[in-house]
Order: sequence, then structure tokens, then C-alpha cells
Amino acid sequence: MSKQNPVVHFEMPYVDQKRVSRFYSSAFGWGMSDAGVGMGHYVVAITAEVDKNRMPKTPGAINGGFYKKSKSTNPYPSFVISVADLKKAMAAVEKAGGKILSKPQQIPGVGLWAVFQDSEGNKVSLLQGMR
Repeated sequence: MSKQNPVVHFEMPYVDQKRVSRFYSSAFGWGMSDAGVGMGHYVVAITAEVDKNRMPKTPGAINGGFYKKSKSTNPYPSFVISVADLKKAMAAVEKAGGKILSKPQQIPGVGLWAVFQDSEGNKVSLLQGMR
């Protein structure tokens, strides 16, 4: 069993940014912050203490985020898989029967990101972190 490509991030849609921030902050004590207009008011959710590289200090813990729900966004929670080489991972997804849904996109300060659909129709993301 390979442990080379861990789940490193979760994502969920929101309808009301302030409401979702209040809910997760109040219910679970998560740090919720708006990434700003340039990032589409993506809400970063810090669920675990992070190091200087913004990675969780607790092994196995992940942080996540919330994006504005719209007709063009995934309406369901999803997760992000860390990969060493995005192009190779995209080829592996297709070889295994998945479908690439987006071209690689640069996330400033984070890395290259792409979305795929697995064999069951689930939308999942790949992330090649900055080196």
C-alpha cells in the first residue's frame, strides 16, 4: 500500500461566508479567514496548529477551506491529494479510468492544482506543492 500521495486538504461549498465562518469557529474552534477578493473570497479553515510552511504539526491532520457555492462549482465536499508531479498524476488518473476536468492552475504561494473525476463520478483535486 502506497503512502506517497496523502490527502492534505478538504473543501466544501458555502452559501453565506459569514455564517459558515461563525458555524465552524463556534462549533469546532477552527480559525476561519477570508482569503480575499483575489481568491474569490475563499475561506481558509485552520483545524490544526500549523508550522512555518502552513502545514499541520499533528501527523494525519489536515486543514481545508470553503468556496462560494455556484452553478459552476462542485456542490459537494471534496478533498485534495498531494502529488509530487501533477502531470504524471493526471496521466495516472486517466489511465485508471478517471477524467481530468481542469487544466493545471497556479495557486499563488501554494502550488499547481487540477480537478479530476474518479471512476464513481466524484470530483477530487490534485496538488503539486511548491518546491
